[in-house]
Formats: sequence, C-alpha cells, structure tokens
Amino acid sequence: MEHSVERIIEAVKHIKIADHILTTTYPVVNDPKILLSVVENIRIALSEAISASVYFERNKKQIPIFHDTDEGRLEVFQSKIAPKNNISEKSIELIEEINEIISEHKKSPMVFSREKNFVIAGDEFKKLKILNAKEVKELLVKAKLFIVDVNNKFGKK
Repeated sequence: MEHSVERIIEAVKHIKIADHILTTTYPVVNDPKILLSVVENIRIALSEAISASVYFERNKKQIPIFHDTDEGRLEVFQSKIAPKNNISEKSIELIEEINEIISEHKKSPMVFSREKNFVIAGDEFKKLKILNAKEVKELLVKAKLFIVDVNNKFGKK
C-alpha cells in the first residue's frame, strides 16, 4: 500500500510543477517551447497516478501479474481497473492525448515556435500538432481532476 501512496505523492508533485511552469514561468519567459515541459510533467503525473492504482489493486490481489512497464501498467489500468472503478472515458482519452503529444514530439523531424504556439511537425509536414497555453491549461485542469479521482479511490485506503 505504501508504494501506492508514494506514487500519488509523486503525481501531485509533478502536477504542481506543471502548474507552476504554466502559471508562473511561462508568462515571464513567454516562450512557447516551455509548454512542452508542462505537457511532459502532466504525462509523468498521469503515469504515477496510473502506477498508484495498479500497485494498489495488485497489493489487494485484484489484478493478475502484469508487465511492470509504462505500457503494461497502462494496459492493465485501461482493461481491468478503469472499468471496475468507474474511471471516465474522458480520463482515458486524456492519457492517450498526452502520450500522443509526447510521442509525436519524439518522432518529429522539427519543432518550432510560431507566435504564441509550439508547433510539432509530423512526417513531411503533413501533420502539425499545435500547442498553445489555453489548450495546455485545459489538459492540466483535466489531469488535476484525474489525480484527485485516483487519490480518492486508491490513495487513502
């Protein structure tokens, strides 16, 4: 159980870091590249929250043995834990969206700032992912709600 609590604490820590970067650092520096740092901290927070729920359920012997990787924990979370604990489909979509942004950035041949946007260029510039402060703020708010939900279900038992 203690491992679950540690993961929740880490998730909250990374959400606070993301919030600080977005609300304090970004307005001062005004560099859209910082938005990716916010998204990365949101990803880490979501991953830690998923880990907390998976370890909590595993300690209670509610789920079978799984591959202890980010992908393995996400698979168990989506297939076993989320349906059983009424985790909303919007939360699953949020996790997928954040993971997709980070994945696109890693595969991207080019990223650049344009006006107040951070642009991730896909293959041969056919696909562009544009991040702005408003969109990242919405992702952060959704992530905060998810962390609170996971904490209420798995962190305090």
